[in-house]
Amino acid sequence: MWSHLDRGSSPIDWCEENYTFSPHIAEFINTMSNFLFFIMPPFLMYLHRDYARHCGQGIHFIWLLLMVVGACSAYFHATLSLLGQLLDELAILWVVMACFWLWYPESALPARWKGQPSGRRKFSNIFIVFAFVVSFMGFIQPAVNAFCLMLLLFPSLLLLGLQLKIEKDVRVVNLGQRSIGVIGMALTAWFNDRFLCSYWSGVGFPYLHAVWHILIFIASYTAIVLFAYSDVVNHMPDKLPILKYFPLNCYQLGIPYVAVTDRGEQIQKTRNNNLSQPLISL
Repeated sequence: MWSHLDRGSSPIDWCEENYTFSPHIAEFINTMSNFLFFIMPPFLMYLHRDYARHCGQGIHFIWLLLMVVGACSAYFHATLSLLGQLLDELAILWVVMACFWLWYPESALPARWKGQPSGRRKFSNIFIVFAFVVSFMGFIQPAVNAFCLMLLLFPSLLLLGLQLKIEKDVRVVNLGQRSIGVIGMALTAWFNDRFLCSYWSGVGFPYLHAVWHILIFIASYTAIVLFAYSDVVNHMPDKLPILKYFPLNCYQLGIPYVAVTDRGEQIQKTRNNNLSQPLISL
């Protein structure tokens, strides 16, 4: 067991040469490229404070889990230890399972769970059980983690695609399409670093796994924003979600986030604005 803590005990070694920049950090660039996982979540918590007030604090827990992913990934790439690899993979697993637990749409439930008052919550508990089982099995057979993570990619993309298919807001659809595109770019970087290392080392850029870290964070947090938005649309008819961007909302540039208002308040505000408009008679 203690051998799992040893540096270099992981069977995985990415394309970046080890201990090139520091005698204490195995993959320096891969380690430092996790910076977005530490910088962005606190700011995303701030932007989603209105969402949390209307819809619950669960979204803040997701942002905290992203910070855990960044910490585990940095530890793994700094040490290349087997324990670091397991923590890195399990942290990603728990983020995905927590998102499913919070926001799995009722429309995608199996038939036996639909229509039940607590069917959605009961079905969502399966994801937590699954996460515990995979976490336990991962320490016995580490290959289980990588297999499950790859397997979870497909239902995640399928759910995102289904939500975008029925979405009417063009801004939301555009963000979803960009998110899927970034996921494709991130997977391309991961594949090239893992299987085409000799080529990228030859051209002097063995850092595509660092590119993967940056791209997958962007793809992950935008997907989280989209699932949070869809959850309000699907399950909170008294709430009105609004996709916004910081700092330039009008041009859809910057950091996307979800603002939420009570639908009744928004209707009343619209009526008041209409009443305040001067009447023009001909």
